[in-house]
Amino acid sequence: MLGMRGATIAGKLGYAASCLLAAVLLVLSGYAHRVDGLVTGLASSNAISGGAQTGAMNILLMGLESRTDYQGNTLSSALLTAMHAGSVYGVNNEGVGGQDTNTLILIHIFAGGQRAVGFSIPRDDWVSYPQAYDGQSQGKIDQAYGLAYAQSLNQTVNSSMSRSQRYFLANEAGQKATIDTVETVTDQKIDHFAEVNLAGFFYLAQSFGGVEVCVNSWDGPDGPGTNLHDANSGFNAPHAGYLHLAADQALAFVRERDNLPNGDLDRTHRQQAVLDYVIWKLKTEGVLTDVGQLTSLLGTADKYLITDSSWNLLDFSTEMHALSGENLKFYTAPIVGYETVDGQDANQIDVPAIQAAIKAKFTAPAPSPAGHSGSKPAKQAAPIPAASTVTADVYNGGGTGGLAGRVSAALVAKGYRAGAVTDASAQSQTVKTGDQVFYGGGASANAAKIAGYFGVTATALASLPAGHVEVLLGSGSALVPSALAPAASPAATPSGGSTSGGSTAAGSAVTVTANAKFGIPCVY
Repeated sequence: MLGMRGATIAGKLGYAASCLLAAVLLVLSGYAHRVDGLVTGLASSNAISGGAQTGAMNILLMGLESRTDYQGNTLSSALLTAMHAGSVYGVNNEGVGGQDTNTLILIHIFAGGQRAVGFSIPRDDWVSYPQAYDGQSQGKIDQAYGLAYAQSLNQTVNSSMSRSQRYFLANEAGQKATIDTVETVTDQKIDHFAEVNLAGFFYLAQSFGGVEVCVNSWDGPDGPGTNLHDANSGFNAPHAGYLHLAADQALAFVRERDNLPNGDLDRTHRQQAVLDYVIWKLKTEGVLTDVGQLTSLLGTADKYLITDSSWNLLDFSTEMHALSGENLKFYTAPIVGYETVDGQDANQIDVPAIQAAIKAKFTAPAPSPAGHSGSKPAKQAAPIPAASTVTADVYNGGGTGGLAGRVSAALVAKGYRAGAVTDASAQSQTVKTGDQVFYGGGASANAAKIAGYFGVTATALASLPAGHVEVLLGSGSALVPSALAPAASPAATPSGGSTSGGSTAAGSAVTVTANAKFGIPCVY
């Protein structure tokens, strides 16, 4: 056994990996005719075949946390140090690293290539695998790769194959296991995939001269700016707002999770924001018009990027030249809550809910008929009183510390007055598994709107003061509802400043406005 099942102390670096990978594929391929020899020379895998070459398609992006190259050789001490990724001794003797896919982004390209939607799949989602890998039928979704990888190496250990052949097959087994698992969870057929390892991200980040990010300051348990410094990842920001990060800090930025409001879920938004920046840079700063720069960039990709052998990037490129950050929207697949399984922190998920959410976003809306819709105009509803006329009290009935405060902050960001923020024991209502919303006199309309954020119906409560709405978070609540906490816009954020906004919880969209500086959103 190769001991690749668990997460490791050196940090889950794979989240960085597919940011630049995705940009290279989605944008650089749009100009592939300039350097077709290099594009067609990318490493390929037979894990899947037969996917569509043009038109609508689904692409799975994978980023490995691996501290080895694709032949199983441990990365150099200098590179591991530069990436804050542990040591050669730790990799070889202490189980640091692994072959887990700590980045999984499923992207749907709409026909015509001018619009795309992506879903990040949290690495800690606890799933049932479509078959047992290395004797394990359940586990985190990011472990499927490493389990199948280990199983393959064990099966060929006494064969006459060369080392490179054995590791090629091991990676191919991991790719297939990941694809099969993602298809099972999402109910989406994957047409093509692309994968990059940890070293690949670092070198691609260097080739871009670093990345621009915009960081919202979070006043967490350690005070203002809790998320700006993290010992585990090595992230160390001098201030909130816009920052230029060199390759090592770019890696730390997408690696951090311990000091973020929603942990691993907020980290997916950082990943998505980096991808937006790279797309912006490729299309606006001349990289794609300089064949020399293109050749250098693709030369790096050629060493660290793997795609399926049936994916013809030259055909794909004919439809992708118009894609921009404004037309690429990201979501994070929803979770139900948190649990501990076999000593591991894991996400509880509702597979049908994930499938429904992804299907809704991946299905192109039907075009409206020319002229008129044929339906009668809807009767105009009575205006809802201003949010500032309502006081929102939030009581936490679950076990997630600080959740009531985050929900209250999100409601205040919507314009409501802050009320009580405390545990559910401070009021008399019965705590249920799901969330509940109650209202006093004169607050019914706003209560209905607030209840909509939680997917429930508001109920009148005579004991509540007039103008008050009470939100009672259920025992199963762990996150700020995505509808209540959209990603903050960067449009009003000056360089070196910060935006407040609500927390970006699972399921919320990360979008780029047309006038966004560097083509990026501000995230935690």
